[in-house]
Amino acid sequence: MTTKESDGAEACGIATPGQLLARLREQLRVRHRSWATEQAYVGWVRRFIRFHGRANPEQLDRAEIEAFLNHLAVDLGVAASTQNQALNALQFLYRYVLNRRMGELSGLVRARRPGRLPVVLSPREVERVLAELSGDALQVALLGWGGGLRLLEALRLRVQDVDFERQELRVRDGKGRRDRLTVLPRRSMGPLRERIERALALHARDLADGCGEVELPEALARKYPLAGIDPRWQYVFPAERLSVCKRTGRVGRHHVFETTVQRRVKRAGDAAGVRKKVTPHTFRHSFATALIENGYDIRTVQELLGHRSVKTTMIYTHVLNRGGRGVRSPADIGAEPRWSDDEDID
Repeated sequence: MTTKESDGAEACGIATPGQLLARLREQLRVRHRSWATEQAYVGWVRRFIRFHGRANPEQLDRAEIEAFLNHLAVDLGVAASTQNQALNALQFLYRYVLNRRMGELSGLVRARRPGRLPVVLSPREVERVLAELSGDALQVALLGWGGGLRLLEALRLRVQDVDFERQELRVRDGKGRRDRLTVLPRRSMGPLRERIERALALHARDLADGCGEVELPEALARKYPLAGIDPRWQYVFPAERLSVCKRTGRVGRHHVFETTVQRRVKRAGDAAGVRKKVTPHTFRHSFATALIENGYDIRTVQELLGHRSVKTTMIYTHVLNRGGRGVRSPADIGAEPRWSDDEDID
C-alpha cells in the first residue's frame, strides 16, 4: 500500500495492513497464545492479504476467505493440518480483531488428511539410538521414551515440575493448554538432579549479572512479578547462552532450542543404523506402544499422553504385532517346524 493509499485508508477509518497485524498480535497476546502461534497466525493473515492483491480484510467476506483456503488445498496441495491452521488464523482475525463472524464456509474444499500410522521403534532400536546420544539431547529423548513427553514439553520443564519423591513429571500447559502428570523414569533421576543443580548455578550467576529473570506465562508474570527470579521456575534444560525475548525485549536464559535436539536425534538415528525416520516425537510413539504391549489399559495410556480423546490413543493399537490385534501371520504358522514323536528336539 502506497503512502497516499495508507493516508486514504486512515481517513476512511479502515486500518492499514500494518495496523491490522499489530492489533492481531495484541489480541493473540491478550489471550495468551504462544509465540509460535502468533508467528503462524500473522504469517497466514499476511498471505491472505497478498493473495487478494493487498486488499484490506475488512472489505473481504466469506467468498474471499473460501477462495484463499481452496487455493491452498487445490492449487498448492497443502496438508489438512496446514489448511486448518490457516482457517484458524482467519477465524481469530475476524472474531477478535474485526469483530465479525465468518459464518459457515459452505464452499470450502477440505484438504485430505492422510491416514498415516506413527513410526514406532522397538525397545532394542530405542536403546541403539540412545547409545548415540549424550548431554541434554539424551535426557530429552529419555523423557520421551520413558514418560511420553513431546519435545517442547520436555524442554519447558521447570525445576518444580520434577517430583523425585513421587517419581512424577508435571507437564504444564501442554497441547490443548492442559496440564497432566506422567511417570519419571528411574534412569533419568540422577541426570535430572545434576541438570537442576547446574540450572540453579547458572541462575545464580545470571542474577549476579542482573539478567536472571526467566520467561513466564503472561498471566502469572502479572500476578507474581518476582516469580521470574524464583529458582522453582527456572528451566531444567537452560540454554548455554543468554538471549533477548522477542516479545518483551528482556535479556534472559531461554530453554535449549528444539532444533538443536531434533538435529542430534536425527544424526543418532542414522549412526545407529535404524532404517526408520527417527525424530524426538518417535520416542513418544514408542512409549505409548510399549505400554499397550505390556498390558496397560488404553485409558491409562491416554491420560499419560494427554490425549483429549481415547480415539487418538487407539491408533497405537494398529501398529502392534500382538496384544491389541493378536494377529499371527499365516506364513509364520505354515513355516513352523514339525517334529516327529521319536525325533530328538534338544
